[in-house]
Amino acid sequence: MRIVLTKGSTSDNVAIERDDGSRAGFDFPKKGPVPHDAFHFFVEHELGMAHGFWGLVASGMDPEAVGAMAAEAGHASAKRAQVPHDHIVELLQAERLVECFEAESWSGGSDDEGIMAMAEPGWAASHVPVPDGVRDRLGAIREGIRGFSEQWDLAKPGDSLSLEWMQPGER
Repeated sequence: MRIVLTKGSTSDNVAIERDDGSRAGFDFPKKGPVPHDAFHFFVEHELGMAHGFWGLVASGMDPEAVGAMAAEAGHASAKRAQVPHDHIVELLQAERLVECFEAESWSGGSDDEGIMAMAEPGWAASHVPVPDGVRDRLGAIREGIRGFSEQWDLAKPGDSLSLEWMQPGER
């Protein structure tokens, strides 16, 4: 699946072309120096998550439907902290780790123990387990984000960067 992120001045655009030729897209308001969905890409790719945001979109789910599904299935937000349905566990695991890497990008830090110190309480509050092998993949996640971030920083509004998503079983 091809993911094209286009830099905007107040929001960024995400255009998706799945392997079957179907398309989806959405705008996402800026909330930091790197698009939120790029963080998802690197976290989910490195952890081999087939049921995180990008895996669900690759399987045909509309991006907006992913959030609705999470809310209906027990998304553990501050207002809805409950044990989530099994089919959204990876989605929540990814979201909590994405939040930590976003915080790290804002602070300029790069400390695996700091990431884990933030992520573990997030996973616990979301009632999901720590993802398998996460400690061993933090450096690779960070490097992917760093490389993307360097290119994104140089991009001007209207410029695009592409990412290629492959489901874990296809790699």
